[in-house]
Amino acid sequence: MLAKKDIINLMTKSHENKVTFLEIIRRCGGDTLFGGVLSSLDILTVLYNGILKHDPENPKWEDRDIFLLSGGHKAIGLYVVLQSAGYFEKDILWTYNEFKCRVPLHLDGKSLPGLEFPFGSLGHGLSVGSGIAAGFKHDNKSNRVFVLTGDGEMSEGSVWEAMLSATKYHLDNLILIIDKNNLTCDGYLDEIVPLSPLDEKARAFGWEAKIINGHDVSQIYESLSNIPYKQGKPNCIVANTIKGKGVNFAENRIDYHSWKTKSKDDLEKAAESIELCYREEIGKIG
Repeated sequence: MLAKKDIINLMTKSHENKVTFLEIIRRCGGDTLFGGVLSSLDILTVLYNGILKHDPENPKWEDRDIFLLSGGHKAIGLYVVLQSAGYFEKDILWTYNEFKCRVPLHLDGKSLPGLEFPFGSLGHGLSVGSGIAAGFKHDNKSNRVFVLTGDGEMSEGSVWEAMLSATKYHLDNLILIIDKNNLTCDGYLDEIVPLSPLDEKARAFGWEAKIINGHDVSQIYESLSNIPYKQGKPNCIVANTIKGKGVNFAENRIDYHSWKTKSKDDLEKAAESIELCYREEIGKIG
């Protein structure tokens, strides 16, 4: 289990990443995929601060774990975490979504160190990840492959084809993390394509599955530290999250799937709410 100081360190790092995210919005404006970034930043922060084998000084290190952000519209969250981990200078973030920038709205797999593959249209990450994991198995390598999807993305048929393939080839070095915030750009997921219970569906497809609180850094860390859950079986983590987490006026709001604002008042309120949420969560630890 994580020590109290390590939990606080992870929470603080995640908070700092959220502050940076809001600063990008303040500086760049633009149409930011807001809600899903805040539902996934705690997960991304833990991955890059204690789980993944990676080296910012050597991004193509042969023994590195592979991380794939299948929901490429959440790219800004990954940029923030990669910068925080030391992959590139912070000034690059302030060019977000500009013409010919290195931090575009959707992932370009070659624009920055630390990016493994381009993602835009949903549903491809697990297929790519399964292929990479199968290659590692074939070569008897210990590298692991982590794929983060949204729950809305799980309605794509290609995801389930990849799950069947991963089971067939016993890819216990493959970890699927589902950001289950229950909202899509079109509305509440259960009203569009009901998918729950995702853990039971994963098990029916031959995977081992766990359900966690996707904003509890201790739970995230513990669930990702004990891979594989069962020898020979792929791993699925259903992370229950809140879209827009930490910004009280945006939580669980469909209209904050994306957010375009340069309103000083709005941004100040968002920053104050993020700070208050962080202090409340730290206070619970004691």
